[in-house]
Amino acid sequence: MEQPVARKEEWALLQKEFYARDTVKVAKELLGKYMVSFSEQGITVGKVVETEAYLGKTDPACHSARGKTSKNEVMFGPAGRAYVYIIYGIHYCFNVTTGDLNTPAAVLIRALEPIEGIEIMERRRGCKKITELCSGPGKLTTAMGISMNENGKSLVSGPVRFFTKNQEKKESRLIVTTTRIGISKAADLPLRFYLKQNPYISRP
Repeated sequence: MEQPVARKEEWALLQKEFYARDTVKVAKELLGKYMVSFSEQGITVGKVVETEAYLGKTDPACHSARGKTSKNEVMFGPAGRAYVYIIYGIHYCFNVTTGDLNTPAAVLIRALEPIEGIEIMERRRGCKKITELCSGPGKLTTAMGISMNENGKSLVSGPVRFFTKNQEKKESRLIVTTTRIGISKAADLPLRFYLKQNPYISRP
């Protein structure tokens, strides 16, 4: 389970140190990385094309701003963990915890470009249009087979991990920065990031 797909390119697993940094930096640098879900149905892989940063207690839109609860306690733990929660009672959202123990922050994975295991994604989503499979937080968790079972799991040794290619194309000059969407508090902060002109991003 160390390598997501059988290709010639070499893959490198992102380690805890990657996540234990400034949240905005992590949110930007996750773009172009590969999110891999290992499940009984098979391996699914998506390229991260859209993220949002949530900065901790001082960010009104961040779950940790309301204090530690049984639902958000993962945010108050170490970086490099999966933080999963439910919205509207039906959709899961997948986040990665960032920063240090004094900063309960996270990055929301908003959209993926499907790479491997596309047939599995199609069955899970009941959708054949590839640009719609992972173009939103709830869509991508369904496609990747993610539920509350992944909450709190390590991104280094758990069922969901992030990889980079050793010969990865530099994506930094392609990043668009804009305001977050789908929230009512601090919606004006420029903390949403996506790859320019990518057809797989979510739509407001």
